[in-house]
Amino acid sequence: MDYIQLLGLAAAFLTTSANLPQAYKVVKTKSTKSLSAMSFMMLFLGSVTWVIYGIFRSDIPVIIANGLSGTLHAIILFVKFTRRNSK
Repeated sequence: MDYIQLLGLAAAFLTTSANLPQAYKVVKTKSTKSLSAMSFMMLFLGSVTWVIYGIFRSDIPVIIANGLSGTLHAIILFVKFTRRNSK
């Protein structure tokens, strides 16, 4: 593993872990009132697009980071839309 890939993995770790506090708070409180659905849909679609790009480029850090981030965005969107519809 070279230094550039290590740099990519470090960036992947930092950007993905930045999503964890928000996802944890949403799951714990079940509150998404202050979150923009449009922003999280765009983040989710952006993450999916990055995963596809990473697959074509065989770029493991891009695939891992955006796969995990996309999953966290999907969880937040799921809570946002299911809580909205349950009221």
